[in-house]
Amino acid sequence: HQTVLSGADNTFMGAVTENYVAQQLVAKNENLHYWESDYLAELDFVIQRSDGVYAIEVKKGEHIKSKSLTIFRNKYNPEVAIRFSLKNFGETDQVKSIPLYAVFCL
Repeated sequence: HQTVLSGADNTFMGAVTENYVAQQLVAKNENLHYWESDYLAELDFVIQRSDGVYAIEVKKGEHIKSKSLTIFRNKYNPEVAIRFSLKNFGETDQVKSIPLYAVFCL
């Protein structure tokens, strides 16, 4: 946990952060899916629950721009859009921000 939450910047931090989130979600018995659009965009996780589709983007730091999440939202209009990052809880443009340390809150 400490490496992911520290924000340390190295080549592999994006993959490590995505793996951390995946492990946390699988521990909650979530069935994870991945989405890709003609090699132009990719969404880290898509979860289907009884209350709808959750589009999930994972960011290793505080830079939260996400073309892929925007493309997915415009194409499929999921009920919930979530971005995990080092930023605090919040919501902007109907995207819920959840800090990496709080993945269990999903």
